[in-house]
Amino acid sequence: PLLLQVCFIGRSNVGKSSLIRALFSLSPEVEVRVSKTPGHTKKMNFFKVGKYFTLVDMPGYGYRAPQDFVEMVEAYLQERHTLKRTFLLVDGVVGLQKTDHIAVEMLEEFGIPYVMVLTKIDRASRGLLLKNVLEIQEFVKEKTQGCFPQLFLVSSLEFSGVHLLRCFVAHVTGNLPTLEAS
Repeated sequence: PLLLQVCFIGRSNVGKSSLIRALFSLSPEVEVRVSKTPGHTKKMNFFKVGKYFTLVDMPGYGYRAPQDFVEMVEAYLQERHTLKRTFLLVDGVVGLQKTDHIAVEMLEEFGIPYVMVLTKIDRASRGLLLKNVLEIQEFVKEKTQGCFPQLFLVSSLEFSGVHLLRCFVAHVTGNLPTLEAS
């Protein structure tokens, strides 16, 4: 049987590799290298998470994106029937950028269910973080159909929000046992 897949996509330097490493710090089989250079991931990386699911790390878009980025990503998104959810990572310090809007349009166009994850929340002041959260929530409500209404706020450095996101990934891949009401 084909393993279900989840895919992580976002701008160069949004912290994709760091988040994937934080999420799967308890899974030794998921070995993610993190580079100091933004845009280091040049091709799609597939990580098998045990016998449960496959995680796909996309190259970053925008600054330093690989030249064949659009073709590669569009082909993947259109042809992957095992793709359960795409996680769109947005920098918590700068909020939604023009390139993020393009990514959203692509996901909406292909009808792919996705979730927005706000990264680097430890680097944003509380006022700035709140402003970005409210703007993104408004955007999701008004301008999207396929976006999960819950925004996930994470810091790979401080591990805040990582556990909840890990539970959500387990949930969408069918690996979270549901608790029976007693």
